[in-house]
Amino acid sequence: MSQAAVQIKRTALYSRHQALGGRLVDFHGWELPVQYTSILKEHEAVRRNVGLFDVSHMGQFVVAGPQALDFLQKTNTNDVARLKPGQALYSHLPNEKGGVVDDVIISCLAPARYFVVVNAATREKDFAWLLSQAAGFDARLEDKSDFYSMIAVQGPRAAKLVGETHPAAAALPRFGALETDVLGAPGLVTRTGYTGEDGFEFIVPNAAAGPLWDDLLRRGAGLGAAPCGLGARDTLRLEAGYLLYGQDLDDARTSVEAGYSWVVKLAKKDFLGRAVLERQMKDGVKQKLRGVKLLEGGVPRPGHAVFQDGRALGTFTSATYSPSLRAGIGTAYLAADLPAQARVSVDVHGRQVPAQIVPTPFYRSQGDAHAKA
Repeated sequence: MSQAAVQIKRTALYSRHQALGGRLVDFHGWELPVQYTSILKEHEAVRRNVGLFDVSHMGQFVVAGPQALDFLQKTNTNDVARLKPGQALYSHLPNEKGGVVDDVIISCLAPARYFVVVNAATREKDFAWLLSQAAGFDARLEDKSDFYSMIAVQGPRAAKLVGETHPAAAALPRFGALETDVLGAPGLVTRTGYTGEDGFEFIVPNAAAGPLWDDLLRRGAGLGAAPCGLGARDTLRLEAGYLLYGQDLDDARTSVEAGYSWVVKLAKKDFLGRAVLERQMKDGVKQKLRGVKLLEGGVPRPGHAVFQDGRALGTFTSATYSPSLRAGIGTAYLAADLPAQARVSVDVHGRQVPAQIVPTPFYRSQGDAHAKA
């Protein structure tokens, strides 16, 4: 058996993805659906109605103990002390140089108990990193990723679908978190999202994932609910200006360079990388992640170069065709002083396509999940 075959993982919903005709691909060692029908149809389902995503590949850590908060304050840019039980926030895990180890969602379940959702590709790295920083803190870290599955319910009709069986969860505010019974199993429901629409995440034991998925699809049929794959997840999140760790953000890029200064809370006590981030916020940075929109037809991809007057400015970290804007869009680390609305061009398979620097998010709906919490 090859090494690749040994490493591939499958979620508790794998057989359901097969039954629904999902086109399965290897995503960071996980066999997940890239689409069921088409990326465009699934994208539209989330923008207009509601879509279901299997995000069970995400990592889940529990941090608990008398000094759990102190530990999280040291290892996060955002101010975790702002959280009361039942609240969540988006944050970055900085290293000593201000680079980002990962971007995470932290939920406060109790005064000394927190639930941290991390990216799939960085699960092992993140846990090792956090353990390396835990010396001297009376806090316990548990990697519960193999125990939990996650289902994301996204779209303007998500609250209606969730409310049919979990009215308390549907009543959560943005970035709320609720421990509750989910089809007889102890679960956690959060209201964060990664699509620019209203959204909920069900985090349940693996055995409960299948019945929950079936129930959501059945109840959501009259609401236009559709199973959605990684392809639509990527077009939706890029339109909404969300970062993809490993492409838009990494250990060498800081939160400030990524355009996420709002997630750095300098008012709190010392945290890793603070000096670097404080200096960047005061003095500025040379490069920043900027939005680029094509002015003519073409589908840009990560790695495609951005030019101005024949000079290469940088390359796309993320890029795709935006179904909502009906145009090619992307993000690239470009000069921070490059004027907004500046005209540039993008090399799309050897063709120079006119483009323009634009603000992000590219698309914002009334239920925009890009809450700066």
